Amino acid sequence: MQSFNFYNPVNIVFGEGRITDLSTLVPAGARVLVLYGGGSIKKNGTYDEVIAALKDHTVFEFAGIEPNPRFETLMKAVAQVKAERIDFLLAVGGGSVVDGTKFVAAAAQYDGDAWEILTTGGAKITSALPLGAVLTLPATGSEMNNGAVVTREASKTKLPFHCQQVFPQFAVLDPTKTYSLPPRQVANGAVDAFVHVIEQYLTYPTDAPVQDRFAESLLQTLIEVGPKALATPHDYQVRANLMWAATMALNGLIGAGVPQDWATHLVGHELTALYELDHAQTLAIVLPAMLQTRRADKHAKLLQYAERVWGIRDGSEDERIDAAIAKTRDFFEAMGVKTTLAGYGLGIEAVDAVLTQLEAHGMTALGEKQNVTPALSRQVLEAAL
Repeated sequence: MQSFNFYNPVNIVFGEGRITDLSTLVPAGARVLVLYGGGSIKKNGTYDEVIAALKDHTVFEFAGIEPNPRFETLMKAVAQVKAERIDFLLAVGGGSVVDGTKFVAAAAQYDGDAWEILTTGGAKITSALPLGAVLTLPATGSEMNNGAVVTREASKTKLPFHCQQVFPQFAVLDPTKTYSLPPRQVANGAVDAFVHVIEQYLTYPTDAPVQDRFAESLLQTLIEVGPKALATPHDYQVRANLMWAATMALNGLIGAGVPQDWATHLVGHELTALYELDHAQTLAIVLPAMLQTRRADKHAKLLQYAERVWGIRDGSEDERIDAAIAKTRDFFEAMGVKTTLAGYGLGIEAVDAVLTQLEAHGMTALGEKQNVTPALSRQVLEAAL
């Protein structure tokens, strides 16, 4: 096992009806900016519950954060924070709203061009406004980590950043708030969480059985509850387990002390920035092809994955690896998420466009061994056609 630091200060407030806890979770006397997306929280009653819980606070609103939060939109929120002297941010929505709120928290106290927050990966952040989250879509795990991803529309650039200052102080997770989600968003959430686990697990062995077994249990849980969440949308236990699995997939625990990959995510980000595909759709396109193309590097862990997650024990090593990759693809397809570029109407032109973006953004040495070069990324994308 590798050396590591693990720190996670987020207070998780889990269960039905827990939005009422906002009255005490948000500091008394705070000037609160509630940030949300397209307005679904008003249709499903979440907005009214939040406002009722904050009746003794001074509350302002910022709506319209996109599914892939735009730098241009978020800078408008930063301007409102400064104009209204906001001192607490509350994200109400899915991972994109939480990501966007993290950026606003940092940018509102950043001296200089706020785009530097993204181009430096968060390295220049020294302070941020405090924030909390009310989660309505289990997927990204952003509610319990210190990372975010933001897109600059003008340049089609999608970049991540991390810093300790943007950990939410708390996250309210009420599984009933996911009941009204469209099937596409539920499916995307399960796929997103699944690939988060894979990126931290499916690398090479480092004698870290705690992390491995934890990751495998999360993968098995997502395989089990993902289809059930589509079939029985009002099953509280199913939605609770999906929500908690997605949160645990990216809170830092299973990635502590082990190598991590993230090549699938970084290639996928370029597909989203260029073609507006859902984040999870890009992951479903890239991951099976990534595993197939890099099967030699990931040989030992692919065999472990095949046996422990999918129960594949028969056949040659190559046959078991083939079966595990096929099972992965089948899971995504069963969730209704297509796994090829052609499935989204894209062809070879997308391969060339993504390669251009990867090189422009310096994404030329990706993966746990930094050996995913542009040439290898091309092989992956061509395998995904």
